[in-house]
Amino acid sequence: MKKSSSYDELQTHVRELKTPAIETWENKYSDRNYTIEITNLEFTAVCPKTGLPDYATICITYIPDMHCVELKSLKEYFVFFRDVGIFHEHVVNKVLEDFINACQPRSAEVTGDFNIRGGMKTIVSAKYEKNN
Repeated sequence: MKKSSSYDELQTHVRELKTPAIETWENKYSDRNYTIEITNLEFTAVCPKTGLPDYATICITYIPDMHCVELKSLKEYFVFFRDVGIFHEHVVNKVLEDFINACQPRSAEVTGDFNIRGGMKTIVSAKYEKNN
């Protein structure tokens, strides 16, 4: 018999997870492509199997369109995950999905570089390209 975790149900509904809003501001240079890289060195979530903390560096690289992301709200967004039991792969894809919904960039990539746990290291990347 498989042992059930209190976080099992979340994995099924991770896309519906209600996260804090990521705020934006108007990009006055939307007529050109330029790259913004944001790195959070202190990302923390919870392993959905063990309940132990997972630590990671999350990097978001994007080309903005009409809006850029406001950093304080992004920091608050990341802090939300501290008590959430979520797989590494789901973290990266959820962050990308929420980021795209917030600022509608021309392109974006989210990379999660998770610390070693149990002798295993995980790096997960997800990309988005806006259809023209």
